[in-house]
Amino acid sequence: MTGFSYPQDMWNKRFSTPDYVFGEQPNAFLVSQSARLGHGHALALADGEGRNSVWLAQQGFTVDAFDFSAVAIEKAKNLAEKQKVNVNFNCNAWQDFDWKTSHYDLIAGIFFQFATPDERAELFEKIKKSLRSGGVLLIQGYGKNQLMFKTGGPDRPEHLYDEELLRQAFSDFDVLVCETYETTLQEGVCHSGMSALIGFVARKP
Repeated sequence: MTGFSYPQDMWNKRFSTPDYVFGEQPNAFLVSQSARLGHGHALALADGEGRNSVWLAQQGFTVDAFDFSAVAIEKAKNLAEKQKVNVNFNCNAWQDFDWKTSHYDLIAGIFFQFATPDERAELFEKIKKSLRSGGVLLIQGYGKNQLMFKTGGPDRPEHLYDEELLRQAFSDFDVLVCETYETTLQEGVCHSGMSALIGFVARKP
């Protein structure tokens, strides 16, 4: 599919397993920032099998989520049903998602490093416009040193993040957290082992 560095059929094949390839538990950085997330209407972008959107719904958010893999969306719906929460799941590429202006109180993007630098700039602009004033953006990404570990994430250096990239992209936001660190991930078979990470939380003015 145009705009994605990894083919849709590859992701559908990867998700076509009884197990949740990124696990059923939410991302650890997302959970660690729960006190900063606020409340209201949240968007989990490129949320795959639904682990993060389901957790946000459990915290009381009204949640929208999208992913371009129909296989992942079906598994996400099953996870939401299992956890007895409601999530509005959409099967969309990010280019096709309905990015309503000033609509969300929280946008969470966890390991969505599929976009080229030019596409990423466009995606970041959509995120900015879709957040309400006072809304919170949370990003968890792989840092530049991730290529040393090879425990998940993209294999192209230009798809990896550093603090300067995120601070510049959201220079008009109030940055609450921007940290580079290494830790062992245990998020299913696809994110497993020592990893170079960036955590970023910022509030739209």
